[in-house]
Amino acid sequence: MFILKLLLKNAFRHKLRTSLTMVGLVVAICAFGLLRTIIDAWYAGVEGSSSTRLVTRSAISLTFPLPMNYAQRLKSVEGVAGISWSNWFGGIYISERNFFPQFAVEPVSYLALYPEYRLKDAERIAWLRDRQGVIVGRKLADKFGWKVGDQIPLRGTIYPGTWTFNLRGIWDGAEAKTDESQLLMHWSYLNESIRKLYPKRADAVGVYILGINEPQNAALISQRVDEQFKNSLAETLTETESAFQLSFVSMSEAILVAINAVSLIIVVIIMAVMANTMTMTARERLAEYATLKALGFAPSFVVKLLFGESLLIALIGGLAGLALTLPLAAGFAQAAGTLFPVFHVSTLTMSLQLLAAVVVGAVAAAWPAWKMSRIDIVQGLRHVA
Repeated sequence: MFILKLLLKNAFRHKLRTSLTMVGLVVAICAFGLLRTIIDAWYAGVEGSSSTRLVTRSAISLTFPLPMNYAQRLKSVEGVAGISWSNWFGGIYISERNFFPQFAVEPVSYLALYPEYRLKDAERIAWLRDRQGVIVGRKLADKFGWKVGDQIPLRGTIYPGTWTFNLRGIWDGAEAKTDESQLLMHWSYLNESIRKLYPKRADAVGVYILGINEPQNAALISQRVDEQFKNSLAETLTETESAFQLSFVSMSEAILVAINAVSLIIVVIIMAVMANTMTMTARERLAEYATLKALGFAPSFVVKLLFGESLLIALIGGLAGLALTLPLAAGFAQAAGTLFPVFHVSTLTMSLQLLAAVVVGAVAAAWPAWKMSRIDIVQGLRHVA
């Protein structure tokens, strides 16, 4: 308790300087946490993917559709336990700013492959019966204030025209990492409308989703699938769901590297500020440390004082920054809307924030502690005069 009181008195002896240093630490730790959370949010789709699902798409590009008649051949592939499919709809709700994912799917098989979408039985039945019906995730419904029974108009981009859908259900994610920002509609309803307007674009799907019971054989099953359509007019590329999601993340790899670099630079900058504070503190107390040594205190005691004071300041600032990160992250997630389907501060990020604060405190005190442990008593006492 004596040491703690001494450290507190030393830390706040120069209140303005200590307060400004702590404010800098709070800002730096908070910014570090938010930037790390943004990176985690970018990988949320990968983290939320399942090892029991494969995605089959065109080997040329995702923009090239696959024939609907591939479905039967895919079901016969050894290792495939279930199959579904989806098309990207790409509609606009009111304005372009209201972007969110929209997929036309085969309802029964799709929900069977995505058990993490928790939908009430009554709402599930209502959706299955209404071909013009849609279901949405809880986050998306909360953003726009939708409730079951509402009509949702979407202005088509890939499929021109104004499409009006009936909201028949709202699902909740089984876990925090489950995406709740999507809208799902009936593929058959979309396909019939396309067949009337654009016959050549009908009976085609964007991707097939394959369910497997043996994740350890994912590579072998993927090879079997692609061999089925080798040298055909529409060759396929099958990969795990996580690899499929990573292909989108890789498009923004340069941005992620830049964000990661900025988060580290912020920590380095505040480390330099903290080191300057501790150096000034040590110089001001040169005579005090010399007196302690003259009274018989070991050099290690002086080192402990400086390290303790620096770590105390760093931890107070770090904990305050960590506490501030949580409400700021919540506000950022609300402002970002559906840009980041999953946005929350992870336990790992909070641990890294505290670790960064400790490292800043330890590194900042290293040089002045070493210098003060080696001061000459006579020279130190002369510093008083």
